Amino acid sequence: MYPIGDLRGDAVHVGGDARQRFYDSRGYGRPLGGDAIELSRVEAAHLLFRGDLAGVSLGDDTSDDPAGFERFFVDSAAAADRFAVRYLVYADLRDRGFYLSPAREPWPGGRADVADAVDIVAYERGSTPATGAVSHPIRVVGEREPVPAADVAGQTLAVVDEESDITYFGTGCADLTGATDYEPPADLTGVLLDDRVVVWNAPSTLYERGFYGQPLTDRAAAVEGILQLSLLEAASLSADGSLRFSAVVDDDPPPDADPNPSGALDEDPASAAAAVVARGRAVEGDRFDRRLAAYRDLRERRIVPKTGFKFGADFRTYLDVDTVEELSHSEHLVRVVEPTHAFAPRELSLDVRLAGGVRKELVFALVDERTASGGSRIEWLSVERVTP
Repeated sequence: MYPIGDLRGDAVHVGGDARQRFYDSRGYGRPLGGDAIELSRVEAAHLLFRGDLAGVSLGDDTSDDPAGFERFFVDSAAAADRFAVRYLVYADLRDRGFYLSPAREPWPGGRADVADAVDIVAYERGSTPATGAVSHPIRVVGEREPVPAADVAGQTLAVVDEESDITYFGTGCADLTGATDYEPPADLTGVLLDDRVVVWNAPSTLYERGFYGQPLTDRAAAVEGILQLSLLEAASLSADGSLRFSAVVDDDPPPDADPNPSGALDEDPASAAAAVVARGRAVEGDRFDRRLAAYRDLRERRIVPKTGFKFGADFRTYLDVDTVEELSHSEHLVRVVEPTHAFAPRELSLDVRLAGGVRKELVFALVDERTASGGSRIEWLSVERVTP
């Protein structure tokens, strides 16, 4: 004889031996005292689907008969936000052997220290709602639902696509620590040309040990020591006092500009830094400042960032560069975004899949305007596909 639940407000009351039958043995619901328990709507729906509840009395005067799974599911979808996708994730995780709780008071999962956006708490295998050891704080997301980047760290995203398949993504604060031991020389001189910088007579170690720039060379080259730097590399070296410019060439000068396109600059590194940052903003807008902040932070962590263009990212990174000739594969793909950025689940899935396909970890650098100007810190967010 299976019990019948009674919908009271937004919870389903079940009496009889419900505590022993559902809570003590399988972690459903929360005790009310004695043998009675309350179930959340998603828990009650799952028990109805499994045939462990005979029905739920809705108390809506539309029928004297308790609602079965179909009627209760439709009623819940109308009454509870995003009920359908939350149920799909709940049922999937139950099938994987997890004890679960809704992550809202007064349900047991509400005691867990999780963000407000978390929908379901999955406990460690062997743990129950009573012991409270959390394995996955689950945030349920529909395929078309944007996900704010600023508040997802530490959560497991359960993305439900249009065919009701579920993909899980683990998120966390990326631990970025490198071991590259190289200090660039302090007497570099270059020319600022359009969207790059050319350094004449660059020391070989600048590229071979520091992995700065790209040499301009071929087998028949009669001139050696020419190194092309990106604007980010040049801006960072200038800010550190290592790079000055002998000339700045502007391909599109304003009408009242000096007719001599290559005017010598003074020896102040700050002038070089200001010039290259101005050029970066001219060709890339405010995004240049955010990318520069991320670049410099990675260098300070003794990590070498190089362009991630071939992978559709801002950077690829090398944690330990001894020499370029002995270079190992890069470890991360980095995308630089604003803290207000919202992930589109489809694009996030594409980024994670690409990074995994080339055996790299996907990392997002959340850089705000104050960070770009030297103020607050950068939040480094890692995202990977997981199987609970």
